Amino acid sequence: METFPVIDLSKLSDEERKPTMEMIHDACENWGFFELVNHGMSPELMDTVEILTKEHYRKCMEQRFKEMVARKGLEAVQSEINDLDWESTLFLSHLPVSNMAEIPDLDEEYRKTMNEFAVELEKLAEQLLDLLCENLGLEKGYLKKAFCGSKGPTFGTKVSNYPPCPKPDLIKGLRAHTDAGGIILLFQDDVVSGLQLLKDGQWIDVPPMKHSIVINLGDQLEVITNGKYKSVMHRVIAQTDGTRMSIASFYNPGSDAVIYPAPALVEKEAEKTPGYPKFVFEDYMKLYAGLKFQAKEPRFEAMKAMDPIATA
Repeated sequence: METFPVIDLSKLSDEERKPTMEMIHDACENWGFFELVNHGMSPELMDTVEILTKEHYRKCMEQRFKEMVARKGLEAVQSEINDLDWESTLFLSHLPVSNMAEIPDLDEEYRKTMNEFAVELEKLAEQLLDLLCENLGLEKGYLKKAFCGSKGPTFGTKVSNYPPCPKPDLIKGLRAHTDAGGIILLFQDDVVSGLQLLKDGQWIDVPPMKHSIVINLGDQLEVITNGKYKSVMHRVIAQTDGTRMSIASFYNPGSDAVIYPAPALVEKEAEKTPGYPKFVFEDYMKLYAGLKFQAKEPRFEAMKAMDPIATA
């Protein structure tokens, strides 16, 4: 079994830059996922984020989750559940506007810490997009610009907790899907595992590692790279003990950004016509909302079939 790619970002600044860039390229091409260590984010900040996230779940969300489980009779299910996930979630929006002031049960310390964390993650996302440009032979800044739209990129965080589940064989923590957006940065629990990706027909564990950030690519990067880099199906397996923390931040195109294969990548492969559609990101998201847990290919086909005036 191939080992899951773990990339030390600090090596970009020394003589190991070339092999490190090759590892990133290989991970994007063959895995759609990789794990970053020495990414420049302060371990102290990450520890604070983790402590406050777990505290917020215990104080504000755990009881609500238990009530939902009781209401739906999930403790006693006898057959597989395919229409819900065993997760408790909170959505934070950072760009183009923040919603953090409006979320009632976020205390001031947690709000401040998550804002600080989002700033660091945004920087890291933009650094990674430029590394991808370099590997793809695109001009620096191309991907960031492609994501911009009229108001800049969309950036938000899904804070999830996956409590212990009595029937992990019947209820998924999170059902299999590809991510709709751009580049995803995940700070996950380093004790309780559960995240898996599909590679060559097999489910592979994404290893929990202290202070690492897991990166995966969304559908929009597959379109822009004309399939050179692909989004990958992944899921979360619920566990019988321990609550798994997952903080996934999505650096996505702006709602009115027009997404299409980069002409430079289509030209490079003359025999390859752009196999991917041109569309407005918001239109893709509307379609994705109802089809998240299905294969991505029909979504791309549906976008191709849409009125071309909408993407002019």
